[in-house]
Amino acid sequence: MAHARPDTDGRWRGLAAVALLALAGCASAPPAAPAAMDAPAAWSAADVVAGSRSTAHWWLHFGDPLLAELVGQALQANTSVTTAQASLRQARALRDVAAAGLLPTLGSSATVARGTAGGHSTGNSFNVGLDAGWELDLFGGRRAAVDAGDAGVRASAASLGGVQVSIAAEVALNYLTLRSAQARLAIAHDNLASQQETLQITRWREQAGLVTVLDVEQARSASEQTASQVPVLISAIQQTGHALAVLTGQPPAALDARLAAPAPLPQAGDDLALSLPAETLRQRPDVRAAEHQVSAALAQVAQADAARMPDFRLGGSLGLTALTLSGLGSGSAVIGTLLAGVTWPVFDGGAAQAEVRVQQAGVELAQGNYRATVLTALQEVEDALAALRGDRERLARLEQAADAAGNAALLASERYSSGLIDFQSVLDTQRSRLATQEAVALVAADVGADHVRLYKALGGGWQPDDGAAPNPYASATEPDSRTSRP
Repeated sequence: MAHARPDTDGRWRGLAAVALLALAGCASAPPAAPAAMDAPAAWSAADVVAGSRSTAHWWLHFGDPLLAELVGQALQANTSVTTAQASLRQARALRDVAAAGLLPTLGSSATVARGTAGGHSTGNSFNVGLDAGWELDLFGGRRAAVDAGDAGVRASAASLGGVQVSIAAEVALNYLTLRSAQARLAIAHDNLASQQETLQITRWREQAGLVTVLDVEQARSASEQTASQVPVLISAIQQTGHALAVLTGQPPAALDARLAAPAPLPQAGDDLALSLPAETLRQRPDVRAAEHQVSAALAQVAQADAARMPDFRLGGSLGLTALTLSGLGSGSAVIGTLLAGVTWPVFDGGAAQAEVRVQQAGVELAQGNYRATVLTALQEVEDALAALRGDRERLARLEQAADAAGNAALLASERYSSGLIDFQSVLDTQRSRLATQEAVALVAADVGADHVRLYKALGGGWQPDDGAAPNPYASATEPDSRTSRP
């Protein structure tokens, strides 16, 4: 009579299932992703700009071909941009390293041995083989590593966009500073010529006994004070040109010849399409980078939590071994092994659990950085709008003041030549004209800089990879070489 054989395999399968469920229950749940911060419905100074012009390629809105050329060159050759591109390539490579952990490994080997004993040959041995191994990702640790790598790549790409936005703005700001300094230099030369003419008239009048030496010395003092501004402005022009050259990846003096000829101060139009606050946050590369860093931190928590669980490995080898090289072709030379293993840390002093807490704290840090980045982004837009409004009003007043000061200086010079007023009135009107003209040049540059800062605060025209609009900075980024995700 045959005895019934117990279902040993089924019993072991049941025990394994129960063990896996218990292990899964031991895994701690990762922290939740941060909730999106509430953005205001509209900007407080939205009436400052109104139009349909987008922020894409915003530097073209200034209507200055040289500025557009310098920005394009900086986006290609600036050292900060090339460094950020290298960081992006590194992040992609690290992600590919993590993705390789999901796949089996295969290795090959070949050995030839010759042995001797007591001075006599013991024979030869020939071996060739293949070794394969696969670590099963039952608890998602390696998948979490890939997710962290994906988030790191997206964060690096957004960081590259942030560097490009900043570099484009820096080039524009320096270019505006240079053109403003050239305008102020022209103003200084013009006023200096007027003051030197007045000085000559004063000397003639002093020789005729109509005025005293005091008037001559006051006229000479005013002329020399204006002349002293010329070398300062020339140095500022040269230094700003050096900064532009370095920003475009060139030696400091490379642009001296091209920037030497004065040109009008470029001004952007006022027909900017001001996006809503929520849309602005999606267009800011720093906000997107902070968001992806939170995702990476969450994946790292899952990876650390999975490290507390057992590791299951499958492996095997297939090879040929024989005493002669020709013997490798026989069927008896084939050898093979198949193995499975599991490792599980029994006691580590709480190190694995502490690592989970480390990564959870990292999530909190990333979330705090995300919230701070969002608030900073909102503040930068509001500040730029407020500055643009104030500088526009100031510029309008100063232009009228400069016009009045110019008329007053002309009338004072004519009356002084006729002996109708004293020289102090001439000095006062000339100083007022110089001060107001310089103020107009400075504030006009401030208005242009306010536009640049507003474009930058709105995201600078950058678009994330999932955006529908073309990325104006794509030409400065090498083609995407990422491999497909396993």
